Amino acid sequence: MKHMNESFALKGRDLSAKLSALSHPARVEILRHLSCYECCSCKDVVGQLDLAQSTVSQHLKILVEAGLVRCEPHKQRSHYSVDRAALESLSRSVAALLDTCCKGLPGTGNCFPS
Repeated sequence: MKHMNESFALKGRDLSAKLSALSHPARVEILRHLSCYECCSCKDVVGQLDLAQSTVSQHLKILVEAGLVRCEPHKQRSHYSVDRAALESLSRSVAALLDTCCKGLPGTGNCFPS
């Protein structure tokens, strides 16, 4: 992969981080739950899932760090909401990646020219 240019590698790392955050079934369910509301507390999410509060909190932290969920302090709790713009961007990036991979690159077949 040493032939990739820097901007592609950064996009790849960002895409990989976001997809990694979605690689756990509990985080997918948390994201689905959050997407139904303007915002939720960790306690609200715990009430919908069969997981301990500490587990949900850790999953929320990963989603926030990946930039897919926003966290806003509100009194003594934090409110979580889906970052819809980030999800739209992720959707476009994944679609572009799959489109490129399905169509292949024209030319010699060398995806990483010297």
